Amino acid sequence: MKVSIVIPVYNEEKTVRSVIDAVRAASFGVPVEREIIVVDDGSQDKTESALKEISDIKLIMLEKNQGKGAAVKRGFFEATGDFVLIQDADLEYDVKDYPKLLKPLLDGSADVVFGNRFHGEKHTVIYFRNYLGNKFLTFLSNLLTGLKLGDMEVGYKMFRKDVVDSFKEKLVSKRFGIEPELVARVARGKWRVFEVPVNYYSRTYEDGKKIGVWDGIKAIFAIIYFNVLRK
Repeated sequence: MKVSIVIPVYNEEKTVRSVIDAVRAASFGVPVEREIIVVDDGSQDKTESALKEISDIKLIMLEKNQGKGAAVKRGFFEATGDFVLIQDADLEYDVKDYPKLLKPLLDGSADVVFGNRFHGEKHTVIYFRNYLGNKFLTFLSNLLTGLKLGDMEVGYKMFRKDVVDSFKEKLVSKRFGIEPELVARVARGKWRVFEVPVNYYSRTYEDGKKIGVWDGIKAIFAIIYFNVLRK
């Protein structure tokens, strides 16, 4: 059994080594072969040189910055595992949650597993406006998809490989619109969705947090677009 871990990276010279080390050492609760796919989305700092010093990863270098969505899509095309997990490179998510994400897939009770940051044992919410924005976006997404998620924007999303293969060529979101697009495509495919609590340690904007108010506004249009206008 193989798990492909897709890590989109942009200007993460301070954290990328630690994230990859954590992914390598993390337990999935059962023996697995892991394929670590790192997609550098045109980083402007020293991320590229740091990544080139790391062995045993599949490194993809995008020539220019396109956004998280573009990096995730490229990672999906490179993945060869039985299961595919998205892992952000910013240390906000805890790799100790891997067993919880994988178990419903192994049990055969789910095709897709999403994390839920608000039900985890440990979570920090530094920006109240981000919390309110997330709740509104999740509500709007649930209204249009018919799902009952608690955290649509969560970065931890894990799929069976055939689920990813069913829509990877259709993905069009370049930036953070990838989150509502993935949810919309999963819902449209009528895949079985499971949600598990995950720990979350939010960064500040001073520490490198990238998503902002404008991304939230664009997410509203993305939710409507992928659920109502685009087939």
